[in-house]
Amino acid sequence: MTEENHDENKLIAQRREKLTAIRAKRVAFPNGFIRQDTSSDLIEKYEAKTKEELEGLAVTAVIAGRIIRMRGPFVVLQDGSGQMQIYINNKSFLEEQAEEIKSFDLGDIIGVHGEMFRTGKGELTLRASKFELLTKSLRPLPDKHKGLTDTEMRYRQRYVDLIVNEQSRKIFQTRSRIMRFIRQYFESLDFMEVETPMMQVIPGGATARPFITHHNALDQEMYLRVAPELFLKRLVVGGFERVFELNRNFRNEGLSTRHNPEFTMLEFYQAYARYQDLMDLTEDLFRKIAIDIGGSSKVSFQGSEYDFAEPFIRLSVTDSIKKYCSVVDDSVFASAESVAALANSLDVNFDESWSKGKVLMEIFDQKVEAEIDQPTFITEYPIEVSPLARRNEENPEITDRFELIIGGRELANGFSELNDPEDQAERFKEQVAQKDSGDSEAMHFDHDYVTALEYGMPPTAGEGIGIDRLVMLFTDSASIKDVLLFPHMRPLQDPTQ
Repeated sequence: MTEENHDENKLIAQRREKLTAIRAKRVAFPNGFIRQDTSSDLIEKYEAKTKEELEGLAVTAVIAGRIIRMRGPFVVLQDGSGQMQIYINNKSFLEEQAEEIKSFDLGDIIGVHGEMFRTGKGELTLRASKFELLTKSLRPLPDKHKGLTDTEMRYRQRYVDLIVNEQSRKIFQTRSRIMRFIRQYFESLDFMEVETPMMQVIPGGATARPFITHHNALDQEMYLRVAPELFLKRLVVGGFERVFELNRNFRNEGLSTRHNPEFTMLEFYQAYARYQDLMDLTEDLFRKIAIDIGGSSKVSFQGSEYDFAEPFIRLSVTDSIKKYCSVVDDSVFASAESVAALANSLDVNFDESWSKGKVLMEIFDQKVEAEIDQPTFITEYPIEVSPLARRNEENPEITDRFELIIGGRELANGFSELNDPEDQAERFKEQVAQKDSGDSEAMHFDHDYVTALEYGMPPTAGEGIGIDRLVMLFTDSASIKDVLLFPHMRPLQDPTQ
């Protein structure tokens, strides 16, 4: 046991002794206190009042919160809205209550009745006339100067992180605000929010490896969804022409600063729209989120600045390879052999059995994506890697698809939807063949979805936006774990740590 752990255990033991003494006298965790005010409300109402004005108003308040600082008779309480200084003078209370004040620890939650005043230094403060210990904290908070600086512990013990780190609280408040804004934005455009199954018999809507579970009552294998796409498009077939869903997806992949096995996605589908319409909508959405969150169309992220009032760059896959890989001759994209030769010249890892389109995307993924900083729509994806996208009418090798790249990472994926049931059936067959050859991320054949298309889906465009990465962008967060309240972590060898 380290000296630090020994000291912490000693402090915990002391706090447990205090709790035992409390239990001997009364209910240790009372539940009858009625809070009437919050810190932010009191500050908003009275911050502008002078000392004399407060004395004349004789404002009383009843607040509750966690003790985060103590300096003599001055105690700072933190509630969900902010912080308020409390003045608790031992001399103002009976001996028994005065002793209880001395037993307070950082982290304890108390309720306070009092009157607002200003200290000699002009600080807005609540003078306690009555108090009650509501919750005894048995574990000490991190050092007030160092805070919770261990990144691993911040993620594993998010509850402590939120107590002591204001920046963490702001990130998740911003996340909630972004989610609320997105809902309002799409509802204003006559989209209807819907919910689709998270447990599916056939995982579809994305090329990804699913999590597998078992339904006992039905005695059948089921999958956690990798995307809601195929169910949302079933709704378009059914006549809901504009639908969106904000919910969880699950993909059985590794952990990184950009990946978490479960993540939040926005997916939306609009009948009688093309992928170009959704690129325009996406630009508008990002600009309005930026203004709503920060008051400006400009956003700073990891040392770069983006102005969402400016039109986003639009490049085809091949044009982006030409730009970032110094390719000058279009003929290198003409055949599978020439594309493979290009990949070899760029030291790209790929399988010789792959098709031209798949090798082309491997070049993009390994050599181009990370180099794209400013907001850029990459278009004209190969058909081999776009099993649900509409084939381009002029060039059958590509699809009417785009991905949005900002800061070297994908934030959105959209396309004009494939609504030809026979073409879709053939694409599913190709995916099954890839799965049979060992591709664990290839799609299953979804017969019911093909049946839905046979009833007729209108020309439609759809898009998915990764909410976690979106929040990373608008909060200048380097890791996806910074914007997930409870990110997945590798288990500790000692679960008591």
